[in-house]
Amino acid sequence: MMGDTTGLQINIGVAGLVRFMPMHLLLEEGGRVISAGPTLMRVLAGQEVTGARFEDLFEVRAPGSVVLVTDLVQRAGQRFRLVPHHNRRVGLRGLGLRLAGTEMVLLNLSFGIDLIAAVREYALTDADFAATDLAMEMLYLAEANAAVTNELRALNLRLEGARMLAEEEALTDPLTGLRNRRAADLVLERLCASRAAFGVMHLDLDYFKAVNDTLGHAAGDFVLENVGRILREQVRAEDCAARIGGDEFVIILPGRTDAQVLQTIATRIIARVSEPMEFEGSPCKISGSIGIVRSSDLTAPDAAQVLVASDRALYAAKHAGRGQAVLLSGECG
Repeated sequence: MMGDTTGLQINIGVAGLVRFMPMHLLLEEGGRVISAGPTLMRVLAGQEVTGARFEDLFEVRAPGSVVLVTDLVQRAGQRFRLVPHHNRRVGLRGLGLRLAGTEMVLLNLSFGIDLIAAVREYALTDADFAATDLAMEMLYLAEANAAVTNELRALNLRLEGARMLAEEEALTDPLTGLRNRRAADLVLERLCASRAAFGVMHLDLDYFKAVNDTLGHAAGDFVLENVGRILREQVRAEDCAARIGGDEFVIILPGRTDAQVLQTIATRIIARVSEPMEFEGSPCKISGSIGIVRSSDLTAPDAAQVLVASDRALYAAKHAGRGQAVLLSGECG
């Protein structure tokens, strides 16, 4: 009769474990499984669990000296880590103790820091955890944190994009799409500070005022847009073509100081600018004058000195008859 009562107590105890400890493992003295919680059974899916030996199902990772379940019991109250033999991707954490008045050993397991990976791996839901387990709340917080983190990352990307766009707009001439005076100054300052070799062309449009006066500002804008397109076509990616005034442009050419090369480029630009343009059926007759300077002809150049020298070269080109390119060398000091 006593044995029947004990068996009934065990059955009631196991039923309680299943309900309140879905990750439990109940073992007999020899380490064979009497029962396992439903969530743990999902983790061990495909394995013969009931009656299996503990060491055939799991590998203990810590403490390092533990191999058998009796070793765990001897360290009652000490946390241990283990992984299922058949799936080592998700680790488990737990505590073990011997049930008072019996030879049975109870292990209470959890996923610990591998909780999120376990939920994905085994498609776990709220039903797989005890009612008092905070696992679902932890998952909710983790998901909420991930959502907030992703939103912040997206916001930062949008802000960075807006910042870059604002900087780009601050350095761009809106009419021609070329760089503006501020951008040209920054490029010159950087080149001068690094003592790099470079050439500069200062372009002024001849007869542009006449186009504005006779055909109107819309025609003038049309001409400026065309000149912007021409300059973009004539320069390299590393060059800087900028509109620095009404009909004044600067082209900065890093690494180019050969007089013949600079003269050739300037002549080609003048030829393109002088090609016939028509605005609403009316010809826009302009040409271009270019003054050229080189960093090698300037003593310790700075941005302001470069632009002063290029303006002097431009004046010389105008004085030579317009539609000309003049390079000042050895006298820009």
